[in-house]
Amino acid sequence: MATDRQRGSTAIRTDDSRVARPVFTLREAAVYLGLPKSTLHSWARPAGGALPVVTCFPPHGREATVPFIGFAEAYVLAAFRRAGVPMQRIRPAVEVLSSGIGVEHALASKSLYTDGAEVLYDYAASEHDEELRGLTVVRTGQRQFAEIVRDYLKRITYGDDGWASQVRLPAYGRAQVIVNPRRAFGLPLVVHGGARVEDLVDRFVAGDTLADIAEDFGVPEPEVEDVVRVATRAGT
Repeated sequence: MATDRQRGSTAIRTDDSRVARPVFTLREAAVYLGLPKSTLHSWARPAGGALPVVTCFPPHGREATVPFIGFAEAYVLAAFRRAGVPMQRIRPAVEVLSSGIGVEHALASKSLYTDGAEVLYDYAASEHDEELRGLTVVRTGQRQFAEIVRDYLKRITYGDDGWASQVRLPAYGRAQVIVNPRRAFGLPLVVHGGARVEDLVDRFVAGDTLADIAEDFGVPEPEVEDVVRVATRAGT
């Protein structure tokens, strides 16, 4: 099966800011994705010589190492985990998708959204892999990702080149929080008002009221409260 991506470019440019510039530390990425840091670390820097399934630069002190593409990859894997795929089946799923879709950074590719369910379904059926089969369903004769995975993938915006260009984070109820490498240096941003999440949280930690923060940044107060709630729950 030849996808649009396979017929065109199969690799994102190495100088593209989505892969060339680190944005998050592993801890920061884990917090925003609602993952244990140890889980993300095992995906980005696996032990025993295994290849990473999340793009990450070598550690350099406390500096950021996860580029936007790596964040998008981890975001998709977080969806797989929430769909009930055990840790030991994550890597086989990525390997199947990478080889079946045939593009670099397959988890961050639009081809995952359009063709990934069929690739995984066929593999799971041929290998009798019930754990990976649970990621997909058949509806009206079409193979689709399970609902929780579809919900995650719908929050990804893809660029004209077919790779992720923006992710809307799922942890927030009222606030629309996005990660876009071309806005706010790639740090999480509240759509209404355009404030960085870390700026809102810093003001709250410093003792400012939700009302004052909302007025100063032009973010609706219920959304400021939502941002603070998620940050407090995550322990940031």
